[in-house]
Amino acid sequence: MKILIATGNPHKLKELLGVLPTKTRRGTPLQYVSLADFSGLHLPPENGQTLEENAALKAVYAARKTGLAAISDDTGLEVDALNGAPGVYTARYAGAQADDDDNNRKLLSALEHKQLPQRTARFRTIACLATPEGQTCTFEGTLEGFIGFGYRGTNGFGYDPIFMVDDGKKALAELTETQKNKISHRGKAFRKLAAQLTAEVPVK
Repeated sequence: MKILIATGNPHKLKELLGVLPTKTRRGTPLQYVSLADFSGLHLPPENGQTLEENAALKAVYAARKTGLAAISDDTGLEVDALNGAPGVYTARYAGAQADDDDNNRKLLSALEHKQLPQRTARFRTIACLATPEGQTCTFEGTLEGFIGFGYRGTNGFGYDPIFMVDDGKKALAELTETQKNKISHRGKAFRKLAAQLTAEVPVK
């Protein structure tokens, strides 16, 4: 059974391949392909108003274009002191052309005068599984933590160097890939999705 992981982010692809199953309980092999295997296939803009909408529009589009079951996700970083921002705009917090460093620096600047108790935040991931017929099901995972005061660690991507876990003792970027997958928002969401793939439960 071939499944498309609808992402162009190599870091995310590697992370997901560490979580998703390689076969079902019945022994049916699960083979994963990515956008890199489909020349000219580009996902539509993430213009949904919610994480759920963005995850679904990408998965449905990819499934219809390729004829394969497709999985995608959208993740939002919700900072309490910023009333839940950047939220659905997490990937483009510092602008449409912003990179990870731009986003991180803007967030650190916005919280410059906040102490750790006022820097609570969470990552929230919505993972979506879609069929070529447009049927979908979604799964949610969250990770509570704090926004740190600077960059720490060299693993991970995105906001990982400034997102603190373990009561503010470590940044996500200081964890190994295995450690991160055990606790991360994305890991939690995709383990729920993985359980459906493993059980061969049809999408409803």
